[in-house]
Amino acid sequence: MSTSQAVRPRPARTRTPVIDADIHPSVDPARIADLLPEPWRRRYTRFGVRNAAPPAVYPRMRNGGMRLDSYPEQGAPGSDLGMLRAQLLDAYDVAAGVLIPLQSHTFGAEEPEYAAALCRALNEALVADWLDPEPRLRASICLPHESPEHAVAEIEHWAGDPRFVQALFPSGTHLPMSDAKYRPIYDAAAARGLPVAVHLGGTEGHRGDGWPSFYLEQHAWYGNAMAVALTGLVAGGVLARTPGLQLVLVEGGVSWVTSLLWSLDEAWPLMRDDMPGVTRSPSEQVREQCWFTTQPIEESPDPAHLAATLRHSGLTDRILFSSDYPHWDFDAPDTALRVLPADLRTPMMSANAARLYGLDPAVPPSVPAPSVPAPSVPAPSVPAPSVTTRSAR
Repeated sequence: MSTSQAVRPRPARTRTPVIDADIHPSVDPARIADLLPEPWRRRYTRFGVRNAAPPAVYPRMRNGGMRLDSYPEQGAPGSDLGMLRAQLLDAYDVAAGVLIPLQSHTFGAEEPEYAAALCRALNEALVADWLDPEPRLRASICLPHESPEHAVAEIEHWAGDPRFVQALFPSGTHLPMSDAKYRPIYDAAAARGLPVAVHLGGTEGHRGDGWPSFYLEQHAWYGNAMAVALTGLVAGGVLARTPGLQLVLVEGGVSWVTSLLWSLDEAWPLMRDDMPGVTRSPSEQVREQCWFTTQPIEESPDPAHLAATLRHSGLTDRILFSSDYPHWDFDAPDTALRVLPADLRTPMMSANAARLYGLDPAVPPSVPAPSVPAPSVPAPSVPAPSVTTRSAR
């Protein structure tokens, strides 16, 4: 991995501590190939995966949706740890950052054994190339989400490494996220004390109402995909049947949650007989089990309106700062959310994430590598040995 960019020395901490809940690394395809066992290596090098990795994205956007200055001399934006340090971790004295590899969205939707091998390789790369050399980083377990048996095995395999702080789902799954197919994955994550992060995107569908023609449609209403997913998870009884499950809705905005909860609470008493498993109001469940990241937060021309909207949601202690590095609409930690009053902004910058992920909001501990090395060849049909369950958050 190139580290050609100069790394700035870490300044003395004088600003609000920062924990970044959404950083997008990119693992080079050659690195993935090296970590794949046969026959998957040959298949990957010859045929690739179902859709191309960024910047070949849809709908059309300039520079693949990335910051121009995030392109290293070789590789894709997000592939250079030196640039990540210089442009984010050191530049803004970030205490901790959570890696969310978007390659997982595609890898996890392949046929079962291939998906399991791809996700294992991706997770191994995160450990060796990101977590081991940089103690400020944490990661998401990349899952073969369309193959629950293998996804559960991947959770079991990595749950013993505290640097993996959540399991990862795309919002665009083959079936609605509330479908019973995915229950074993939610149960396994909850049993291990791991939140499930739902990040915008995926390979099937797009926003619940078809694919957009223009990037403006997508970007201005990212919340639509999250609203569809959250409504299904509530109405489908996923939150009710797995009370230990914590969901993190990533890169879908925030302000839409308030009106959605109003609507769900108003209609639920009249329709609850159709959902016998949902015994508490939707807003009560969401406020106990859901978290939201800030980027891209919807900002009103009048800052007071945004603050009032967030307060009405009752979720201000469950909103996590995210920069979305290295995307073009990256939110710099020193300027993001400045329109909000300090009593809202300060906990969002670090304390809320620290509580969810069990992190120190100021200085992350140096975490040793896992004591049991991860094998390069997954055994999809045989679950990994169990490890100690984390304490509930």
